[in-house]
Amino acid sequence: MENKVAYITGGTKGIGLGIAQVLHDHGITVAISARNNDDALNVAAELSSADAPVFGLSSNVRNFEDEEKAVAEIINKFGRIDYVIANAGVGIFKPVDELSLEDWSAMIDTNLNGIFHTLKASVEELKKSEGYFITISSLAGTNFFEKGAGYNASKFGAVGFTQAAMIDLRKYNIKVSTIMPGSVATHFNGHTPSDADSWKIQPEDIGQLVLDILKMNPRTLPSKIEIRPSKPNS
Repeated sequence: MENKVAYITGGTKGIGLGIAQVLHDHGITVAISARNNDDALNVAAELSSADAPVFGLSSNVRNFEDEEKAVAEIINKFGRIDYVIANAGVGIFKPVDELSLEDWSAMIDTNLNGIFHTLKASVEELKKSEGYFITISSLAGTNFFEKGAGYNASKFGAVGFTQAAMIDLRKYNIKVSTIMPGSVATHFNGHTPSDADSWKIQPEDIGQLVLDILKMNPRTLPSKIEIRPSKPNS
């Protein structure tokens, strides 16, 4: 996997950071983005090693122009993009009658429009590299639940979008997959990870899964992957 370049949105914490750490540890050049430029630069510096720097940059996936600029900066610095992991996401959980227009827009614009913006900005480079596009969706993209109307809608959409994109892009030898995690020990939705989360999927587990997908024989495509804790918390 030498000389490969990966771009991870929402790469400064949680699942995105776990993916960035694993890919970096296995010799892949990594670029991470976040809405806050200082966060992106600081985390990139922490991940970097003397012979393998990590590139941090600011981008809000809700804005297509931000993603266009991010991809252009990565190409300017590294000359290519091989792997794009659309990870940035947000969740707001309220009964549908209490869900505001702002709540709805935040989730749809980030979790659904955001992955379209990321793919739209990077697809021509992925055609050149015959690369891989991976979205981080959720089991909420197949299982609906109380107070999940907005989040479910965004994640069901993300799964459908990714599967259709897979069919559209395979003629260019671009591989497309979606990963649908269950409970993960992250800061998502204001949670603070602790020892009590030891039963959950850990961010580095998702990173290992991404690495395994990227290393798989190219004749095989795991297009939709559900992943959950081995045992629910008792």
